[in-house]
Amino acid sequence: MLLWSLLLVLAPVGVQSDWLSISMPPHAYEGDRVVIRCTGHKNGDIKRLKYFKDGSHIATYSSASSYTISNARFSDSGSYFCKADRKFFLFIDTTEETRSMWLNVQELFPAPGLTASPLQPIEGSSVTLSCNTRLPSDRATTQLRYSFFKDGHTLQSEWTSPKFTISAIWKEDSGNYWCEAMTASHSVLKRSHRSYIDVERIPVSQVSMEIQSPGNWGIEGQSLVLVCSVAKGTGLIMYSWHREDTKESVGRKSQHSQRAELEIAPVKESHAGGYYCTADNSYGLVQSAVVTVTVKEPPPKVRLVNGPHHCEGRVEVEQEGRWGTVCDDGWDMKDVAVVCRELGCGAAKHTPIAMLYPPVVDEALPVLIQVALCNGTEKTLAECDQVEPFDCGHDEDAGAVCEAVLPSTS
Repeated sequence: MLLWSLLLVLAPVGVQSDWLSISMPPHAYEGDRVVIRCTGHKNGDIKRLKYFKDGSHIATYSSASSYTISNARFSDSGSYFCKADRKFFLFIDTTEETRSMWLNVQELFPAPGLTASPLQPIEGSSVTLSCNTRLPSDRATTQLRYSFFKDGHTLQSEWTSPKFTISAIWKEDSGNYWCEAMTASHSVLKRSHRSYIDVERIPVSQVSMEIQSPGNWGIEGQSLVLVCSVAKGTGLIMYSWHREDTKESVGRKSQHSQRAELEIAPVKESHAGGYYCTADNSYGLVQSAVVTVTVKEPPPKVRLVNGPHHCEGRVEVEQEGRWGTVCDDGWDMKDVAVVCRELGCGAAKHTPIAMLYPPVVDEALPVLIQVALCNGTEKTLAECDQVEPFDCGHDEDAGAVCEAVLPSTS
C-alpha cells in the first residue's frame, strides 16, 4: 500500500515537460502545407496524443502522429500545443504537455487589380487588360495563373500571362470586367474588383460615294460597283444606296468598316441616273452627294483594218482579250450586215477578201472564226453561231465594206 501511494505522488500530471516536444514552422504562406509534429522520447509509449489550437482541442490520435494543415489560411494562425497520455510505470499512466508554439500565416499575394490600356478605348482599337498583383521576394518563383471575365462570361481561363489583349473592341463590349489570380495548384485564388470599361463610338461623317469604273460610267452587260465610304465613324455601320429620282433603296449592307461596296450586275440602260448613299452607326443618318451614273454600250469586239475608213477593211474580232481574223468560208452579206451594225456604220455593201487590204496579216495573229452563221438581224458578230477554225490560213481572211458614217459635228 505504501508503494502504491508513493507512485501516485511521484507521477507528473498535465505539466510541461521535456519528454514531449512540438515542432512546426514559425510562419507559412496561405496555401502552404503545414505539418505540426509532436514526439516523445519513446513514441511507442504514447497511448493517446491530442493537438490544441488557442486552447481548443482540434485532433486526437491513438499513437504518435503529426497534424497536417493541407491548405493554410489566415484563420490557421495561432498558438499550438500537444498533450500525450503515456505509460508511466506498470499500469500507471501520466499526461505530458508541450510548450506552446505560434504559427503565423502570411498573405501569399494581395487581391489583384484590373487595369485597361487605354482607359477609354475607341471602337475598333485593341485593349490590353492587366491583372496586377505581387509575390513576396522569397516566393517570387511561384507560378500564378490568370483568368479574365466580362459580365459573368469567361474571356480567358488560367492564362499564364497577367495580360490579355482584345484585338478589336466595340461599343457592345462596354461592361464590367474583372480578373482572378490563382496558384497553379489552385490552393489560393483571389479576385479583383469590377472595373467598368466604356467603349467610345465615333459618329459617321463625310459620307461619299464613287463609281468603281473609269470615267464614272457603266458598260451595258457588265458589272457596276458603287462604293460608299465615311471619313470617320466606328462600330457597325449601316450603308444604304438609293436612286435620286425614286428615293428607293437599291441595296443595303451592315459591316464594321469605313467602306462598303454594292455591285449591280448586269448593268442595263435603265440603271442610268443619279445615285447617293447613306451611312449610320446609330448616331444619325448622313447622306453623300449625288453621283450620276451613265450607261454605255460595250465597245465593239470587231474592227475593220487597213481600209480607207473605219467602215471598210479586213475583219478582225476579239475573243478573251486577244484579236484575230475571220475565215471567208461562208462569209456573206448577212455577216457583213451584222459587222456594219456593230460598228455603227451604214448599210452592208460588199464581202471582199482581206488580201485587198495589205499588208498581209502577221502569222502570229490567229484565225478565230472558221464560219460565221449570222441571220443578219444580230446586234453583234459575237451573237452569231460560229464554227471554230480548223484549216483556214490568212490568205482566206474575210473583209467587209459598209457605207461610211461621218462623225457628228454638233
